[in-house]
Amino acid sequence: MRLKRPFKSILIANRGEIAVRVARTCRAMGIRTIAIYSDADAGALHARTCDEAVGIGGIAPRDSYLDIDKVIDAARRSGAQALHPGYGFLSENAAFAQACADAHVVFVGPSPAAMRAMGDKIAAKNAVGKVGVPTVPGFSEREQDPTVLRAHAERIGTPLLIKAAAGGGGRGMRLVSDMERFEELLAGAQREARAAFGDGSVFLERYVERPRHIEVQIIADQHGSYFALGERECSIQRRYQKIVEESPSPAVDGALRERLQEAAIAAARSVAYTNAGTVEFMLDPEGRFYFLEMNARLQVEHPVTEAVTGVDLVREQIAVAAGERLALTPAFTTPRGHAIEVRVYAEDPAHDFLPSSGVLNAFEPPQGPGLRNDVAVETGSSVSSAYDPMLAKLIAYDRTRLQAIQRLQAALEEYVIGGVASNVPFLRWIVEQPAFVSGETTTDFLERHFDPARSLAPVDQSLAGLGAAGALHVLQTPQAGGPDALSSDPWARSQQWRHSAAPHEVLFAAMSAAITVAWDYGESAWRCCAGRRCALVEHLKGGLFTLRTENAAHRFAAWLTPEGVAVSWQGGVQRFALRQPPQAREHGAAHAAAGSGGGSVTAPMSGTIAKVLVQAGSAVEALQVIIVMEAMKMEHSIVAPYSGTVRVLPVSEGSSVAAGDVVAEIAES
Repeated sequence: MRLKRPFKSILIANRGEIAVRVARTCRAMGIRTIAIYSDADAGALHARTCDEAVGIGGIAPRDSYLDIDKVIDAARRSGAQALHPGYGFLSENAAFAQACADAHVVFVGPSPAAMRAMGDKIAAKNAVGKVGVPTVPGFSEREQDPTVLRAHAERIGTPLLIKAAAGGGGRGMRLVSDMERFEELLAGAQREARAAFGDGSVFLERYVERPRHIEVQIIADQHGSYFALGERECSIQRRYQKIVEESPSPAVDGALRERLQEAAIAAARSVAYTNAGTVEFMLDPEGRFYFLEMNARLQVEHPVTEAVTGVDLVREQIAVAAGERLALTPAFTTPRGHAIEVRVYAEDPAHDFLPSSGVLNAFEPPQGPGLRNDVAVETGSSVSSAYDPMLAKLIAYDRTRLQAIQRLQAALEEYVIGGVASNVPFLRWIVEQPAFVSGETTTDFLERHFDPARSLAPVDQSLAGLGAAGALHVLQTPQAGGPDALSSDPWARSQQWRHSAAPHEVLFAAMSAAITVAWDYGESAWRCCAGRRCALVEHLKGGLFTLRTENAAHRFAAWLTPEGVAVSWQGGVQRFALRQPPQAREHGAAHAAAGSGGGSVTAPMSGTIAKVLVQAGSAVEALQVIIVMEAMKMEHSIVAPYSGTVRVLPVSEGSSVAAGDVVAEIAES
């Protein structure tokens, strides 16, 4: 017997892992799902997971997932009864929620009125302050005149935060430590907020040093029932974006949990909030908490709450949107066990977390009891620079915090991603830190503990080189299956390699030592040797390999690059350049010509030029920011490598560039 469905069909107005996650709950409820996809996402996992997929064109978010008319049209064309917004994009846009109502499509979320009150951070602070919820001192008025904002900033004093009024996730946020830079940081925050949320409004808050970021998950139905489902700690952040989230918080006891939940429900009641939402607080070292904002949507980190409460929040969201009563009891407000989530990003921790784009030739998340993988990709997926670089979330659950940490540590050791750089080695470093294990997780965790030059584990470069050698022939000749495959390729029998710690910087490449690797094909694997050190490299599938020594086995991914081959070794990307691979000579010559001259400044990734701060003929200082580009929903500064004069400036605001494109040429002074 099939259970009654609250809706026959739901359109998921999002992409990536959240669209896949919502679709799975809908399928369990017997609800037909409709995906939307941009031109860049035509073959994406979320589009293939749903029962139907509707193309909405465009690539940039503003031309696709942020285009209200296109999304509503897709809902109409597909006959969707309801729409789930996921998080990000239009999920906290009151005009979008109203457009759904006008189109007679049920919006799975709060009412437009509640969203306006809580989605706008200025309105939210004013609303909760009236019901006695403590807020951080600052300036939260509508005034946006830079002169007035500066006057209030001087009154508040440094350090202070400039924060976007219309969004979250660290977008449009700047820390001001020196008033000399206030106007520059204000302009950057407004520009980033406008690009991310379509609204450049900001407000100011005093910066509380060494706090914890604590949030409470609430859900309310249309019949007056409110529940707070424990708390999450999300203090470990990079650029104000959460990286690690857990529930319950190691800093919250039963009495504090009760006060936090009471404040969260009071905040929600103040605007007659319904559906799922998250009330975020700052907890200072003395145990005082302050309201930060309320996210009028599902949060990225909601799986840890689901793990410790047993509540499927998406199922409850859908039931509430259909007008049903919540079937929860106060027992759900007390966490059982412990859950920790880490966000897996396509970015390079060793190079200032630079986002990485490309095609995944291997994606192997860990599996096992107590593990949950919410993924946006699979082997063969394309990682576009147009969107947020998050690939997946890994959640570990166990009876105690220490057991959950142990489970997570072991799982991260098994994670293999090929084709792009990832933050997996960085996540391994975090969960192994004594400060993390002991629960000392304040928002300055990375500032106090992380040093990119020393924190990430050193890689056994010679062993990685053996893996690269074993993978090379398979990657160059995918049909190769035995020793005869090499008979016509004597060059491939023995080849010089050099390791590059920073493949885009010629000086580092020139300083690297050479490794001579010879290899032969055995019964089922390549035998690779460098001096007396040997290993067997077995091809598993696609870009996935196993390297075996006498004492250990390592799973790794490998892929071809213009210079040679790259391997995902111990989670980090190690690149190797061939001395003179015959099949790459022509490409290499063209590549060298394009980068010749020494004065060229290139784009570190694909993206859009947001701001050009110099002009041809301008004198610049070493490390001066000359261009600001937007990629993967974040701004990135491009600096002058040395003092000199700008000779050529081939880009302007709004220009699209690809990784490696020349954006400026500077004559050294």
